[in-house]
Amino acid sequence: MIRIGDIELFLFNDATTWIDPGGMFGLVPRVLWSRYYEADERNLVQTANHNLLIRVAGLNILVDTGFGNCLSESQRKRRSVTHFDGTQRGLHSLGVAPEDIDIVLDTHLHDDHCTGNFRLTAEGSREPAFPNAEYLTQRREYEDAIRPNERTRATYLPDNYAPLYESGQLRLLDGDCELAPGVSAHVTPGHTPAHMSVRIESGGQHAAFLCDMASLAVHFERLAWMTAYDVEPLVTLESKRAWQTWALETDALLIFPHDALKPAGRLVLDERGRPVVQPIPIAYDNPTDY
Repeated sequence: MIRIGDIELFLFNDATTWIDPGGMFGLVPRVLWSRYYEADERNLVQTANHNLLIRVAGLNILVDTGFGNCLSESQRKRRSVTHFDGTQRGLHSLGVAPEDIDIVLDTHLHDDHCTGNFRLTAEGSREPAFPNAEYLTQRREYEDAIRPNERTRATYLPDNYAPLYESGQLRLLDGDCELAPGVSAHVTPGHTPAHMSVRIESGGQHAAFLCDMASLAVHFERLAWMTAYDVEPLVTLESKRAWQTWALETDALLIFPHDALKPAGRLVLDERGRPVVQPIPIAYDNPTDY
């Protein structure tokens, strides 16, 4: 558990996946990214899939839902998923029932961030994973996601969100939004045009769940480094530039969604004045030994 003033944060690793570094590093050559991350014998790099529970003002707010338990065995094998369903396991270990979640914020609707919106029952049917929650995402994100194109249709899977909108459980946002006192969602475009990140502020302390504005810590250090999945990479660069300034000014705790080596840290300037993420030891609030 991380405390930011009066706000409690719990970090879950929903899934561990091994992916092609071409996706995670895009145009960055191997000779550079391999200084920070090591590929295995399959030429895959390990990534995490972080989701965040925020407890504030009597509310339970869940930021992203990961894959949950909805991937079949063949899908897990194809995507090299070595553990899964960590968010639900983490909530259970904290004594938080799915019915206790008040708000689910889908930062964006790529399948690795929102497949866990639903739960696969023992009978094989899908039902909302958090039956009493109000699900939130940006209107532009939803419109893009229900009309995917050749570039996005592999990750925008309507079954993960369209039924929630049709039932009235998913509310569409138009711009930045305060979720609770001290907790706000901000549009940080680039990865997708309406991608969101989350800021937390209480008692003079600050934190941020950056989501895929900076999937890895090194993405936040280096403005020109970003994934191949970003649909507007030059916009991502400018989003990061603005948030770098904010992070330096506030000494914010930064959480990176896919970094298995450096899940959290603070941005500082090194002896040459370059921004670097100083890692902070942090323990997951869910078991990962399965």
